[in-house]
Amino acid sequence: MAQVLHKPLDVLVVRKLGHPRHREYAIGAIAEGGVVLLHQDAIKASLVGRGELDEVIAEEKQRLVDYRTKFHRTPLHLKGRRVVLVDDGIATGATTEVAVKAARQQGASKVVVAAPVASTSAAHRLRQVADEMIALEIDPGFMAVGQYYEVFDQTTDEEVLALLHAPTV
Repeated sequence: MAQVLHKPLDVLVVRKLGHPRHREYAIGAIAEGGVVLLHQDAIKASLVGRGELDEVIAEEKQRLVDYRTKFHRTPLHLKGRRVVLVDDGIATGATTEVAVKAARQQGASKVVVAAPVASTSAAHRLRQVADEMIALEIDPGFMAVGQYYEVFDQTTDEEVLALLHAPTV
């Protein structure tokens, strides 16, 4: 997308906060700049203790620092910029929402979210926080991002670094 728009490509690092006993179940998300989003209803309903939550947050904050160090050649500067946050698909919208909030905290003048597919609830949620939310398909029957891809492999750190260091067109 950055090549098509002839704009710089960068990474805004976010991390899902998984339930301490079921890490795939998101109870929140964090983003660089110290932005934390917690789903209080999910935390209360699943009986997560404050100590357990603090451990997950500390662990993910360290991973976030590690990824920032790995991916940022220079500090991320969003002040006064129009930012397009691109995701491969949006299920709950938690990590994308925390990315929008982090971009705003860093002074972005406009934040647009773009994805090929999103759940109805995520699209609604993101329209509340972003200036614009664009998805090619908003599916009320959405179950998982992978269902919309023939091949849905994880992008490796090396692939991300290669894209970030590729010459701009």
